[in-house]
Amino acid sequence: MAARLLPDASELPTELLWNLTLRELRGKFKRSVLGWLWSVINPLASIAIYTIVFGVFLGVSPPVGDPSGLHVYGFFLVCGLLPWTFLTNALTGAAQSITANEGLVKKVYFPRAVLPGSSTLAWLASFGVELSVLGVVLLAWGNMILPWIPVVLVLMAIEAIFVFGLGLLLAAGNAYFRDVQHFLSIILNIWFYSTPILYPPSQLDGQPALVRLVILDLNPMAIFVDSYRDVLYHLRMPTGMQWLLMTLIALLTLAVGVATFRRFEPKLAEEL
Repeated sequence: MAARLLPDASELPTELLWNLTLRELRGKFKRSVLGWLWSVINPLASIAIYTIVFGVFLGVSPPVGDPSGLHVYGFFLVCGLLPWTFLTNALTGAAQSITANEGLVKKVYFPRAVLPGSSTLAWLASFGVELSVLGVVLLAWGNMILPWIPVVLVLMAIEAIFVFGLGLLLAAGNAYFRDVQHFLSIILNIWFYSTPILYPPSQLDGQPALVRLVILDLNPMAIFVDSYRDVLYHLRMPTGMQWLLMTLIALLTLAVGVATFRRFEPKLAEEL
């Protein structure tokens, strides 16, 4: 396997990244009868389940799309849930990318960053399929999202940079301390419920200013979720401040992730 993926140390990092990403994609639904159809079934099932549980049984009311006029809790939820699912899957995969490829890391030298990078790209591809399914359903419902596709692609690219930066930090940390992958699931659970995904931000009206500050203003995923909903649910452009914050957060996270990963990369094989 190592010889096929890494034929020699002079192979370009982009080639390695491509090969490893293809391997991740092939392995995602290995031995699955339905294969990539699961990327279609999952968002459709999520829309149905969450609409019934939260929209019908719990009576959570989403805001009316402005200016789209859309008023369906399932769509409101999934427009924010899919970006979160991408974050969760990609970070979990990136955190384990070094340890899961221990044989490659010890046997052949190559830029180790391609491992969390390939995991991120593989989950980004799955995210794209799921968003495409959501887009088709929204179109069938009458929400004309076609002119907004380029904006969605830009959002995906910015979020992918943010996720990759975090993934580099987690990959390096987990190679040195295996507790990282276990703590990650706890942190992601707390982060999920602290992000307005299951509920609209208006639910926080009347809460102390500190709570709103932490959940809405200092929470990067709250900004991303709100931006995806602006484009897909409301059919409007995110504000200039949203774009600025998302871009700065993504670039800062990437810079910190790259610097940290480079600091610990030389001894990764020894730690494994």
